[in-house]
Amino acid sequence: MTSAAVVILNYNGRHYLEQFLPSVIRYSSPAQVVVIDNGSTADSVAWLSAHAASVSCIRLNQNLGFSGGYNAGLHQVKADYVVLLNSDVEVTENWLQPLVAHLNNNPDMAAVQPKIKSFHQRTNFEYAGAAGGFLDAFGYPFCRGRIFDKVEEDRGQYNDSRPVMWGSGACLAIRAKAYWHVGGLDEHFFAHMEEIDLCWRFHRAGYQVWYNAQSEVFHVGGGTLSAANPRKTYLNFTNSLAMLAKNLPVAPLVMALLGRVVLDGFACLLFLSRGQAPHAAAVVKAYWQFVSNLARVWRERQAIAKRFPLLRVPHQMVLSIAWTFFVLRQQRFSETIARQ
Repeated sequence: MTSAAVVILNYNGRHYLEQFLPSVIRYSSPAQVVVIDNGSTADSVAWLSAHAASVSCIRLNQNLGFSGGYNAGLHQVKADYVVLLNSDVEVTENWLQPLVAHLNNNPDMAAVQPKIKSFHQRTNFEYAGAAGGFLDAFGYPFCRGRIFDKVEEDRGQYNDSRPVMWGSGACLAIRAKAYWHVGGLDEHFFAHMEEIDLCWRFHRAGYQVWYNAQSEVFHVGGGTLSAANPRKTYLNFTNSLAMLAKNLPVAPLVMALLGRVVLDGFACLLFLSRGQAPHAAAVVKAYWQFVSNLARVWRERQAIAKRFPLLRVPHQMVLSIAWTFFVLRQQRFSETIARQ
């Protein structure tokens, strides 16, 4: 019989644990619930001991980020399936069963995400994952239900379960064997883009990644870094570039990087036009960091390529999502894909 564990990474998030952990405990049986405390400096662990005795707590000595925290903690979790769940996610009754069943019935599936909706605007999809994620040829992520900052209302238009390029780290059920087979999360990605890179390696190893519409959760979002924080911009851009360099064959990689220089230049101008100079500076810093780390990234690329072949963007649906969104004004996933 297969086993599952719901694993929450926490850093000074007692307020989220108080708000959302009770529903996770209530609706996740018979799965074990585990909290990895990522070196919290506040009273999260003390609160867990006093109010959630049924929850296993794995304590790390320092904040290792999303990737490092999960890798360190998951080594201590014994389960066939692990569900990475953000601490700011509200689960619903019967949310877990469809995800576990999907993995049970499809041995070539590495990961599956539920429908992720906004906690504050509950009829809308949520930015971080919506109804499953994709990439364009230049590495810009978008979702069924969210392109850039345009989030759709859930009207049942994405109620079909289907393969996707990536699933959201806000709530992602993963086959543990597949997770370790591809090396887990890249710990050089402190936060942001790490789950997309992981899913790309799943595809390279021959696994599938899916979206399951029968499971639904609600995500607050921005619990670690808000969109207003330039560090979020920096991490998104530098990790995106590193992800392309790690996974793409040479010809599409050259095209992608040349295109990114142009498109990210426009992004800088857009930030400046909005009075967001720190975000423009964050993009420049991201490029500097990417170039500085390129030798190390290239070594990683070569090491991974010895095990899994380099691969063009899986399930690529558009060449440039920026072109379709800003120029063609196709701002919903359904109309963007329908016109390709």
